[in-house]
Amino acid sequence: MKRYVVRRICTGILTVLIAFALNFALMKMAPGDPITTLMGKDNDSPEMRQALEEKYGLNEPIPVQFTSYLKTALQGDLGNSMIYNRPVSEMISERVGATVLLGLTAAILAALIGTIMGICAARREGRIFDVVSSGTSYVFNSMPNFWLGLMLILVFSSGLGLLPSYGMTDTRASYTGIMYYMDIAKHMVLPVATLTLVLIPQYFRIAKSSVLQVTNEDFVTTLRAVGMSEKKIFNKYIFKNAILPTVTIFGISMAYLITGVTLIEIVFAWPGMGRLVMTAINQRDYPTLMGIYLIMSVSIAVVMLVVDIIYAMLDPRIRYE
Repeated sequence: MKRYVVRRICTGILTVLIAFALNFALMKMAPGDPITTLMGKDNDSPEMRQALEEKYGLNEPIPVQFTSYLKTALQGDLGNSMIYNRPVSEMISERVGATVLLGLTAAILAALIGTIMGICAARREGRIFDVVSSGTSYVFNSMPNFWLGLMLILVFSSGLGLLPSYGMTDTRASYTGIMYYMDIAKHMVLPVATLTLVLIPQYFRIAKSSVLQVTNEDFVTTLRAVGMSEKKIFNKYIFKNAILPTVTIFGISMAYLITGVTLIEIVFAWPGMGRLVMTAINQRDYPTLMGIYLIMSVSIAVVMLVVDIIYAMLDPRIRYE
């Protein structure tokens, strides 16, 4: 197991470096010029352009730019934003907490609700609960998350006036202590509900199909033939085997946490990474984009390693050596 973990760490580091290089190349190939954005469309001063290119190192050859940025990134320095003129690492640290809070809460709720619904539907295949839950999951799976968010705002905020429609806190109230956290929880209801409703169908389908597949395995038929109770068969054998694909889906959703909530953060004016990503793309803020891409690559590598380890813990038959 230890050798496998070491190999996976080395593979993860190589994957991060390759992804980093590809993102850098694609960003340089994309249309647009950050210097033009900084100068303004009406300003075409060659002297100013040259000064800005020297300031941000854009006058160097692309291989030199890549090597220089990689060296500073390995030292923990992600550079300064061209638009905000602030350290990228500082900007990310200020916003990543809000994104993780929103995305992680929705992912956990979706995993729990979707998995439980899928298991119940599989054990009641063809009955009313299975038909209703399957139809509902298909409906929510077909909805764009931003459209669903807007509909929830119209109903629960604009229509009924029950919940706030934007932001993370009420800046006019200036709550402190427990009231501050209650205010955050209240602002989280609509965006978390939107993400949860959109994510539930994938967990539902995976859990249902996995339970049905394992239930029809030969060893389950053998256990029934020897007289073992259905409850014991399910708890000891079916559930442990069927839960593995759900772990994979949860790991993937965690890895893409930042990009997955971008539209939701924009719809609900949530102060997270999503709005920062969109601003950096529109303004061609190279250092900010590279910093975000690097964080995404590292998070994906780490989450995939954790998922593989959890696999071995849940199913002792899995051996990596």
